[in-house]
Amino acid sequence: MTREWFGYAGKVLRLDLTSGSCRVEELDRDLALDYIGGRGLNVRRLWDMVPPAMTADSPGNPVIFGIGPLDGTMFPGASRFNVSGLSPHTGILGDSNAGGFFGPELKYAGFDQVVITGRSPSPVYVFIKDRETELRPAPHLWGEDIPETDRLLREELGDSRVQVAAVGPAAERGVTMAGIFVNRVRAAARTGMGALMASKNVKAVAVRGTVPVAVRDPRAFAALMADLERDIYDHKDYQLRGWLGTTRLVGALNAYGALATRHYKTGRFEAVAAISGETLARKYKTKSKACQSCPIPCSRYFRIEEGERKGLESEGPEFEGLAGFTSRVGNPDLETALHAIDLCNRYGMDVIGVSECISFAMECVEKGILTSKDLDGLDMRWGSPTGILEMIRKIALREGAGDLFARGVRAAARETGAGAEDLAMHVKGLEFFQADPRGLKGYALGLAVASRGGDHLRSEPSFEFTGDEREGERRFGAKGAALRLSHEGKGRLVKHFEELCALADSLDACKNTIVNMEVLPFDRAALVLRAATGLDFDEESVQTACERTVNLERAFIVLRGVRRKDDTLPRRFLEEPLPEDSGPSAGSVVELDDMLDQYYAARGWDAETGIPCSETLLRLGLDDAAALLGPLRDPDRRPPRPQDAVR
Repeated sequence: MTREWFGYAGKVLRLDLTSGSCRVEELDRDLALDYIGGRGLNVRRLWDMVPPAMTADSPGNPVIFGIGPLDGTMFPGASRFNVSGLSPHTGILGDSNAGGFFGPELKYAGFDQVVITGRSPSPVYVFIKDRETELRPAPHLWGEDIPETDRLLREELGDSRVQVAAVGPAAERGVTMAGIFVNRVRAAARTGMGALMASKNVKAVAVRGTVPVAVRDPRAFAALMADLERDIYDHKDYQLRGWLGTTRLVGALNAYGALATRHYKTGRFEAVAAISGETLARKYKTKSKACQSCPIPCSRYFRIEEGERKGLESEGPEFEGLAGFTSRVGNPDLETALHAIDLCNRYGMDVIGVSECISFAMECVEKGILTSKDLDGLDMRWGSPTGILEMIRKIALREGAGDLFARGVRAAARETGAGAEDLAMHVKGLEFFQADPRGLKGYALGLAVASRGGDHLRSEPSFEFTGDEREGERRFGAKGAALRLSHEGKGRLVKHFEELCALADSLDACKNTIVNMEVLPFDRAALVLRAATGLDFDEESVQTACERTVNLERAFIVLRGVRRKDDTLPRRFLEEPLPEDSGPSAGSVVELDDMLDQYYAARGWDAETGIPCSETLLRLGLDDAAALLGPLRDPDRRPPRPQDAVR
């Protein structure tokens, strides 16, 4: 029997919860070439299914699980998945990504995408096994936390290898910072996809598969993988990434003077030694962990052996949770932070969003905008363990003052008033990460223009840490592209890394290797894809597919009202220099307008509106987007000149 597909499963599962029906469709080969997979295919389907007038609470708003063509193969770190929909948290593009083992298992179960629409009249979970699908009742699971849901489903299905993507109690209550969690702690937590799934009365998606994944040219693919792994092992960052993972960023950013501290009031935390990744590894780490097929065991398992929190153990944490519940909230106690992260994982909430809400509340209390009485009598001074832990519980359960933060910091600030909106650290409604943008100008630009809102993972321009001015000039036309405190050359820098991130997310492989280590440039990616799928990928088509994905995402949010005025940052980062105690970043602010001009020129977007020019969209084959966006800007405006991308 001749195989129709290599790499890809070749099938899309569509579930209508309202009718209880499901059907299987063939994956479109042209779409696979145009969008690769994962995030790219998800946004294409979202574009086709979600008209501009649809709201996030509509039953027609889909939850789309998507994986890439390398999931389930021996490609290093190709174990991730994307989940997409119209975001209930921001009102624009909803999309999140997580690793672990769920993504490959979905491929083994026979699908590249699962599209869930409608709303079940009562709680259900979806069980997919070897291309067979069932909707099963889940009232007994409703209300359970993430680890217990995972345990109960594996027990009920009689198979410890079942992979479970579940929502927790926070999602069930409509907390829009709620995510979808796999392997208990692996969180697709951004943009509220857990709240969207729970609104459909879906508690979990459980998958198990034995469908084999074949590559088109096994010998060539194996040779490419051997070369790729050798480059990973030989990379200068390999050992440190394996030992500390992302937690190494706590100490590194503090040294740069760019660690989010007491809600971005400064860039250095005086207690950094007590809460660093190195301290976590030395005192609490019991072993390293890796996602499926990844040679970098960048995750860890920890256990507290004594004291008040003796017995607390889990996988993790990553940098965002670690810094979020230490420096960002002014907390010097590592064990309190580990407890806080564990609570967020159990309730199923985004640690970035929750830590922003708590640090926002603490600064509001400090400034007299909120009082302890407004916050149920909680001690919300900087670093208060009871304030941190009790507020997490209140947010998850929408209890008392916690309900103020259930829809995120933007909504909380609007309701609070009295100048609180200036203190809400978000872009387009999405709270952003634990680094101060004033100390990382490329990241600052990336946060401002990211299609999900305040999101560092849409670009991750880590090249600006290299200091290699000659390479900055060669690759991006400006020496400043390699300097984190320079705003020069950042338009082309961010464009490039956005497309590299789109490649990683469309392959559903790890950004550690593809983006940060830069071991898979577009020409090498094309060779890998040809060997894996047999489809006619080349360097140009791969890069164009990634550029197409970024532009379609921009078109999606433009139709929901996003313009240049929304590509901004909170006032603090634009007007208030980092204080003197921020060391090498002291005195820095973000020169955003100039970087936006560079970026729009590099992208071929209108400089006044931020809307992609028709010529750009037509070049990328996005004729339908060009037709819709054309009337939204001056039709006579010419696209910017490429030389304007460098200043």
